[in-house]
Amino acid sequence: MEKKAKSTEQEIELAHLISVKQGLDGSEAFWEQKQDSLAARLKAGERAAAAELVDIYYKQIYWFMRRLGHNSDVSEDLTQESFLHAWHRISQLRDGKALNSWLYRIAANVSKLHWRRNKGREVAGIEGFDEIDSTEADSVKVVYDEQLEQLKNALARLPIKLKQAVVLHYMQHLSIAEAAEAAGVRQGTFKSRMSRALKTLRKQVI
Repeated sequence: MEKKAKSTEQEIELAHLISVKQGLDGSEAFWEQKQDSLAARLKAGERAAAAELVDIYYKQIYWFMRRLGHNSDVSEDLTQESFLHAWHRISQLRDGKALNSWLYRIAANVSKLHWRRNKGREVAGIEGFDEIDSTEADSVKVVYDEQLEQLKNALARLPIKLKQAVVLHYMQHLSIAEAAEAAGVRQGTFKSRMSRALKTLRKQVI
């Protein structure tokens, strides 16, 4: 059962990486236009648009939850909850081009609320890191695995605001502007959080 779940997660991660690459390969103007159009359709109450939103963003939001430390079952629940919140609050979205960061902000709030409600009852375990190429020498892989485990543990211990900053920018690949919007803070504040987070991680990971 555990192997099957792991295999499913690997498939989801592969699909997520492909979707990210496709998004990066497309023109920024085209992507913004698509977001704007999708937001307009969502505001009009179009059910097909809601299904399209899930198709585009489900894997991203699921891995966002996993990288914040939620287990697979909880991540699925929180991902679904995030989309329900987005559907019911779509009228609050002022700029369709900001759909990406707006959805991440909702997901971040859903995650934060879950941690508050379940403080001490759910064990955080960061997932979603890239694995080293299996063709590398065993000695290299052993060192990498040790450092990766140190990084996972250090990231899991960060205060939620600092952890969120690292995940949004470095693991979800949001720009500083998008990540700051998703976190609900000014860019200067977000950069400060990033600096503090990286400084702490450097101290803890040798």
